[in-house]
This record gives sequence, C-alpha cells and structure tokens, in this order.
Amino acid sequence: QVQLVESGGGLVQPGGSLRLSCTASGSIFSIYTGGWYRQAPGKQRELVARIFTDGWTNYADSVKGRFTISRDDGKNTVYLQMNSLKSEDTAVYYCNAESLLLGMNYWGQGTQVTVSS
Repeated sequence: QVQLVESGGGLVQPGGSLRLSCTASGSIFSIYTGGWYRQAPGKQRELVARIFTDGWTNYADSVKGRFTISRDDGKNTVYLQMNSLKSEDTAVYYCNAESLLLGMNYWGQGTQVTVSS
C-alpha cells in the first residue's frame, strides 16, 4: 500500500506564493503519473496539474503560467509551485499517483490552501 503525504499548505495573501510537496512511501513517481487536484467548498474536485513518467506536464487553464509541477525521483516527491495566487485558488489540494498500466490510484489526505488578505 502506497501512502502519499502532502505538506506546504497554509494562508497566503493574493499575489503570494506557496510550494506544496507530496512525498510517497515508495519509489513510485518514476512509474506513476503524479498529479495535484483541488476541491473548493461546494465544488467538485478538479485537476490542477499532472506530470507523466516521461516528464511531460499538463495544467488546468486556470493555473497555466502561474503553477509549476515538478518531480524529484530521488526524494519520491512531487511538487507544486504556486505563484501569483488568487482568492479563487483557495481549496483543499490533493496529491494523486496513478498508473493505468497497473490499475492503481492513490490519494493523499489533502492540504488546505487559503488565499486571502
């Protein structure tokens, strides 16, 4: 069983930055797609960004140019650098690891990000 542990959330002012980290209990991100999702109150969970095993990335339109996803296989960690934060980025952010080949999908417990003055 793989465990994903997120960290780095918190309260930040509009225009500020945060970096989220997701550390896995095993060396999985070299063979699993790593992703960040978020869920705001009263809304469905939505994809924020993903990084594939070959390093290719994709982003939600709402965060393109502001957020960057990256991966450190040596540390079993996926990061989400969030810049120019807006109030609408406020949500619980969840880390995800997925392998369609293996049919496995894991979620972290979530970390709260609040953007407010």
